[in-house]
Amino acid sequence: MVRIFLPLAFLSTIALIITMALGLSIEDPRAATVAAQASVKYHFLTALATLCFATLVHAIVVTYFMGTGRWIEETSNAYHLPATFFEHNRTIKYRTIPAVVGAFLLLLCTGALGAAADPASAVQFAGWGTLTPSMLHLSAAIISVLANVGVNYLEFLALEKNGEVVEQVLAEVRRIRLEKGLAV
Repeated sequence: MVRIFLPLAFLSTIALIITMALGLSIEDPRAATVAAQASVKYHFLTALATLCFATLVHAIVVTYFMGTGRWIEETSNAYHLPATFFEHNRTIKYRTIPAVVGAFLLLLCTGALGAAADPASAVQFAGWGTLTPSMLHLSAAIISVLANVGVNYLEFLALEKNGEVVEQVLAEVRRIRLEKGLAV
């Protein structure tokens, strides 16, 4: 799973950085020029695609943990393995999921602040205190990119640990099957 996850996480991070760069390249979103509106459009469309892709990467990790958890549980029951394998898997999974949800919520909040910062938006968000809507959106974007990189690293570590648990279960199953004279 790590071989699949690393390129996806890398592409997700690159997409987040490109989206931020496109947002920073917008000179004046209130300008009625074709160039300014094109910059806003490209940033908006890239942001939507990046949000979907980053969410997909996190969802793949959660789905992997759901699948391996079920497999470990069923294999442990079938081969009468100790519950420690399943418990270890569950511990890894439930330590990872809150970070994944946090990263997803940050992505959503960043998008919402971006929509509110758009001068063409019907929301007409005035900002918060001395912070303008654009400054809030940029701050959320920076935090979101950094958080996603951090969560991707945590996901990587969790996937490696869970891979070790899967290998231990497979080793136990091989041992039991060899003892009983079954094909491995």
